Amino acid sequence: MEVTWYGHSCFRLRDRDATVVTDPFDKTLGYELPRVRTDIVTVSLKHPHHNHAKAVKGEFKVVDGPGEYEIKSVFITGIATHPSQGGRKSKNGGDTGDERNVIFLFEFDGLAICHLGDLAQVPTQTQVEALSNVDILLVPVGGVTSLNAAQAAEIISLIEPFIVIPMHYKTSAISLKLDGVSKFLKEMGTPRIEPMDVLKATKSTLPQETQVVVLNHK
Repeated sequence: MEVTWYGHSCFRLRDRDATVVTDPFDKTLGYELPRVRTDIVTVSLKHPHHNHAKAVKGEFKVVDGPGEYEIKSVFITGIATHPSQGGRKSKNGGDTGDERNVIFLFEFDGLAICHLGDLAQVPTQTQVEALSNVDILLVPVGGVTSLNAAQAAEIISLIEPFIVIPMHYKTSAISLKLDGVSKFLKEMGTPRIEPMDVLKATKSTLPQETQVVVLNHK
């Protein structure tokens, strides 16, 4: 399994049989999204910073709601949560809208990967139980319209994944008024982490305890 981060909430999850792209964004965000080819696109929030599927190449299926799906070799579970915290248009151009957020759980290549989308509140007990076997957690940490550092750390303690990858935070590429990743790293007690370009993981190489991995955006 390879995990590549393109910025914000957009990742490519790829194994030998299938490729998933999560939350593709439009140019107004500030990142440059390459014309990556994929089999599946998931959309956690109906906002241009999360649902710009036109930027992706290939004959792909779009999954943008709750339910259970099987596409190629990938099993996907969508779990609807509260609306995004933005609610209405904000002055800083952040993620806004009254649409629900959808958490996606992917099962392929022997791993369970969870993308929390634009989650802004700690999930309910029922939702946490549905995520009890997550291996890799993709979690927003920048606050404002989604989880802040402390909330993200709380969810990680509830889900107890093996690998945590922060997303949806301030970088030099965007002007959104979000917190940077350093605040989250301090909250997790790991203030110094060398970012990597791509995470490669298998079931046999997962760490024994929760490990934070910071990815460079492509």
